[in-house]
Amino acid sequence: MKHLVEIFRSSRKEEMYLYVEKAKGLADVPEPLLKQFGEAESVMTLVLNPERKLARVDTVEVLQKIEEEGFFLQMPPTARELLRREGSRE
Repeated sequence: MKHLVEIFRSSRKEEMYLYVEKAKGLADVPEPLLKQFGEAESVMTLVLNPERKLARVDTVEVLQKIEEEGFFLQMPPTARELLRREGSRE
C-alpha cells in the first residue's frame, strides 16, 4: 500500500494538518471540515508506505483513513503531548 500524499496546514489552528491523496486533492474532504480548517496551505508532498515513519502520527492509520474516508486529519497535540515533547528535549 503506497500512496502519493499531499499534506495541508490549517490557517486557523496551529499544528493541524490534512493528509490527502495528491491526485484527488481536497475533493473528498467534507465542506464543514474545510470551513473549520480554514485556508489549506500545501506544505509537503511525499510517498507514504507502511514502513515510513512520521513524526507524530502512525503511517498505517494515515493510509487507512485516506483509503476509507479520502483524508486524514492530524489534530494539534494535547497539553500532555506538548509536555512530553518538551521533556524529551532536556
